[in-house]
Amino acid sequence: MDLRIDMPLVLLLLLPLFLYFGWTYFHERRRLKRSHIVVLTIRIVAAGCLVFALAGPYLLLPIKEEQIVYLVDRSASMNGTEDEMVQFIQESLQSKKEPQLGGIYSFSSTLQTEAILSKTLKEVPKLTEIKATDQTNIEQSLQLASGIIDPKKATRLVLLTDSNETKGDALEFATKLKGSNISVDIKPFSQPVVNDVSLKSFVSPQVAYVGEQQQLVTDIYATSTGQGELLLYENDELIHREAVELTEGTNVFTYKHAATAEGLVKYEAVVQVGQDAIFENNKLTSVTMVQSEPHLLIVNGYDTASPIAAALGSQSIAYDVVAPKSLPNELSSYLQYNAIIFDNVPGHLVGEAKMSVIEQAVKNFGVGFTMVGGENSFGLGGYFKTPIETLLPVEMEIKGKEQLPSLGLVIVLDRSGSMQGSKLELAKEAAARSVEMLRDEDTLGFIAFDDRPWEIIETGPLSSKEEAVDTILSVTPGGGTEIYSSLAKAYENLADLKLQRKHIILLTDGQSQAGNYEDLITEGKEDGITLSTVAIGQDADANLLEALSDMGSGRFYDVIDEQTIPSILSRETAMISRTYIEDNPFYPAIYNAAGWNALFANGVPQMNAYIGTTAKQGATVVAESEKEDPVLAQWQYGLGKTFAFTSDSTGKWTGDWARWQNWGVFWQTLISQMLPSYNDVAYDVRLEADGSFMITDPTNEAAFLDIVAVNEAGEELETQLETISASQVRAVVQAEPGLIFFRVADEKQAIYQAGLSVPYSAEYELLPVNNQLIEELTQRTGGTVLREPQDVFRDFTTKGADRQNIATWLLLASMLLFFIDITIRRFGWNFLTNAKKKEPLVEEKTIPEDTNVAQLLKGMKKRS
Repeated sequence: MDLRIDMPLVLLLLLPLFLYFGWTYFHERRRLKRSHIVVLTIRIVAAGCLVFALAGPYLLLPIKEEQIVYLVDRSASMNGTEDEMVQFIQESLQSKKEPQLGGIYSFSSTLQTEAILSKTLKEVPKLTEIKATDQTNIEQSLQLASGIIDPKKATRLVLLTDSNETKGDALEFATKLKGSNISVDIKPFSQPVVNDVSLKSFVSPQVAYVGEQQQLVTDIYATSTGQGELLLYENDELIHREAVELTEGTNVFTYKHAATAEGLVKYEAVVQVGQDAIFENNKLTSVTMVQSEPHLLIVNGYDTASPIAAALGSQSIAYDVVAPKSLPNELSSYLQYNAIIFDNVPGHLVGEAKMSVIEQAVKNFGVGFTMVGGENSFGLGGYFKTPIETLLPVEMEIKGKEQLPSLGLVIVLDRSGSMQGSKLELAKEAAARSVEMLRDEDTLGFIAFDDRPWEIIETGPLSSKEEAVDTILSVTPGGGTEIYSSLAKAYENLADLKLQRKHIILLTDGQSQAGNYEDLITEGKEDGITLSTVAIGQDADANLLEALSDMGSGRFYDVIDEQTIPSILSRETAMISRTYIEDNPFYPAIYNAAGWNALFANGVPQMNAYIGTTAKQGATVVAESEKEDPVLAQWQYGLGKTFAFTSDSTGKWTGDWARWQNWGVFWQTLISQMLPSYNDVAYDVRLEADGSFMITDPTNEAAFLDIVAVNEAGEELETQLETISASQVRAVVQAEPGLIFFRVADEKQAIYQAGLSVPYSAEYELLPVNNQLIEELTQRTGGTVLREPQDVFRDFTTKGADRQNIATWLLLASMLLFFIDITIRRFGWNFLTNAKKKEPLVEEKTIPEDTNVAQLLKGMKKRS
């Protein structure tokens, strides 16, 4: 037991108290009697108790129970050591004593429980799977472990690790453990590596020009002599393959390459060997800004040659023409272009994942974008509520400008077990998107089937879109697949309805049992019912579904990429619910728009047709039809300029425009308007040792920069910006290893692009045990470096204690003494002495002792 005081300075109050009582005693000592001395003593003790109570006294009562918590490092750098660590823990548990509690926890980037803290721990359980192993965060593991234990008890945290932390700062947290009951012991372990080859660095020039010879330098580290193969890629295309001789230690290889791609070009180096301990450290990327003339990407939706390319001619801007299915997935592949044109491209051949990447390229990197009309474009292309619609200056809906036909739509959706997961979720989202395109007076039915049909929404007028969407999204997967009865139910529900258009959309990923489909669809056609089918995945009966759509006068979609399902359903709904194509010849009205006036100075050619859309608020309409629909519209989306040309490029819809002498000039003007305004200022973007990025502005206006970071998949990354000085900004980005692209824009919206490679985690480097961290961490926390398993349960140098506050008891004692003092002063000393007498004595004439009250009365008599 130990007595301690929180605020010892309060005890200084005892000095004036003792001086006062001492002076009182000295001054009145001759007149003091026994009762007076008792009262004075009571007052001194009461005042002393009160002062001690104010000082915050407490008792430390020892706690016998002790806590030992094992923290097992299971990050990637510890691969191959798990059995050894488990054996160490098991052997150490043999020395565990009765009052000691034990617990086992695993950690890498976070902490997870293997065995909770208890007295019964005697065996090591089978360690659970740990997913994120690319980081070692010792600081967080110590912090979480200190929150698990009882802080009153003596605690020993036992780290089994190589101490190579890649995240956090364990020593900084160790300072918080000073003065606590927690100490940290460390048992060092290291990964057994027999043979490993790793790429230490891969460097390409920060800036280059097309056709210029540039050096790609790779630095390869090998633990032993051997042979390997070095592969180099430019934008995912192999440009060099070389067999290399590797010696133990560092090997440097240089390859000269003339850049062919333009813009931000990704280079990648890969080294391969026969036996390799760690595969994650065999690949690195680098980015080079290859400068050249502007470059255009034309996505051609026609089976023939691109009409836009023919209109531009060979002497115009450099361009590439690709089919929709050939569009890349990576952001870097789009950043090599300054502008993109979608010419009659159906959305289901693109998919929403690629649309999202393009949207990021436009918004954050200023890549221009134009959509050109045609029978597979805009609303008819299935772009309703897609990222492409988001960036365009027009909406796919036609709002209140024409009398639309009455419509009945029944969606028949496969909800069998094989649809579970992303397929079903995307199909439900697609169905919900179709509902949102319907009018309130339209008719809707929704049938979900497995081994039988389930009529989720009965076929009838659409009373509430919100309720219908919620109902569709609540569908869960079921059992088998039986198509015929569900399709028959859909035909039955639509047969007798008096509607101008009746349509069924069937989505499935499975095979069907036999059924008389031909008679069913033939009877349905007599009732005006059409059928479109969607085969999802390779297991679907594509032959049957294609035959059904042919018989049903609809369309068949063979879906490999599940991301295209929403575009397909919105396209189907658009085609049956709207008359999108306006095919009455007219002369477009041209408005005063910068950059376009000179082109139409001598008049405007006649146009045959266009696709109906609605201009968004804030968009600039350059050309408009007689029905006030936009023919050419533009606006600013983020840093990119986007255009919508709702007529086509072939001449079928554009009519006299395609025979116009300024037809080629029209496209050149459109392209020049799309091109971004790049900044001539060369901002320097560098990766710092702590994983942050430093952006340096030579114009000393760093505080006014707009900085965005995007990964290879086109996802905008969470970024924290900190202005260091007038010329520097630090960006902390939550990024995985790989490429990261920075867009830097000034107040004038001028754009600068930079790409950097985030290397693989230090977890995949061959590093020895960090003995320096081990020594400092154990010293700061009062722990030790463990050699033998039994040392884990050695005697604790500090014992746990439970703090018992005694201030309340001192206050009570002080109050009791004050009550005794008041009683004596009120009733006199005889009140206490007489109470102790058991029987009356012979009366003796005694002179009562003077109390303070008696003395006061005597004094009053004398004065009178």
